[in-house]
Amino acid sequence: MVQRTALGDADCSIAQALDIVGDWWTLLIVRDAARGVHRFEDFQRELGLSRKVLAERLKLLGEAGVLARVPYMERPLRHEYRLTPRGRGLLPVLVALQDWGDTWILGEGEMTATTGRSSREAERVHALRGARLPELRLPDRFGEARDPVADTPFTVLYCFPGAYARAESYPPGWAGIPGAKGCTLESCTYRDQLAEFTAAGATVHGVSTQRPDEQQEFAEAEGLRFPLFSDADLELVTALRLPTFRAAGVSRIKRLTLVVDRERTVREVFYPIRDIEASVRAALAAVRRDRPEPR
Repeated sequence: MVQRTALGDADCSIAQALDIVGDWWTLLIVRDAARGVHRFEDFQRELGLSRKVLAERLKLLGEAGVLARVPYMERPLRHEYRLTPRGRGLLPVLVALQDWGDTWILGEGEMTATTGRSSREAERVHALRGARLPELRLPDRFGEARDPVADTPFTVLYCFPGAYARAESYPPGWAGIPGAKGCTLESCTYRDQLAEFTAAGATVHGVSTQRPDEQQEFAEAEGLRFPLFSDADLELVTALRLPTFRAAGVSRIKRLTLVVDRERTVREVFYPIRDIEASVRAALAAVRRDRPEPR
């Protein structure tokens, strides 16, 4: 049985939160639920913990309103576990922990929007090849919630730290953060080669953690003819454990590109990106290489 700890500080939100998620298994369950794991057996396989311990943690998270039990089979009755709005409110906590680990445990402690080619962070991102992107909806630049994966043979999801219509909108010191510069160049390069991606059976989508209104202003200024999606709630970041850094109080996705097929499987990953124009050419080559043969 899970022992709830009476931390004795009723006025401290940190203490009260730790009473629910202070056990490390509970946060790992939330992490995996955000990645698309929902059923008891799948949690057990991913985490490798005993059925008894897993059942206790799931019960605790259910009682705390972090997870909801949702029936998926009637005979016999079976449930799966889905994050509630309260549970999704923990996603920034997970991202902050990951960012801290990437910076201070796997990295050298400096703020950076990129990584080394042989880093453990790069290995984690490249391991996404073959992974499936869970079903989710992100607001586009007009605020409409949509699937970031298109119904075309491929979707090129290029993730970028942030792009603004006005120079004064960039966070202070932006140009000095390794890997942060180049978002406008990247978006405009995809804009200029959009017809080639379309001919190859690929839809281009940009993703950042900016607000939709910021994305709309930028898209209109640069004449972008493809959607930009806002991951301000960090759902995509958490689902795929994408690397982030913080600037001006906002978690921002490090620059990377994913090629995803119609079945939501990640077919190709480009990270780190040092040469932006070369990365766009590489993404185009990837979809041309893997596009289905015409019947």
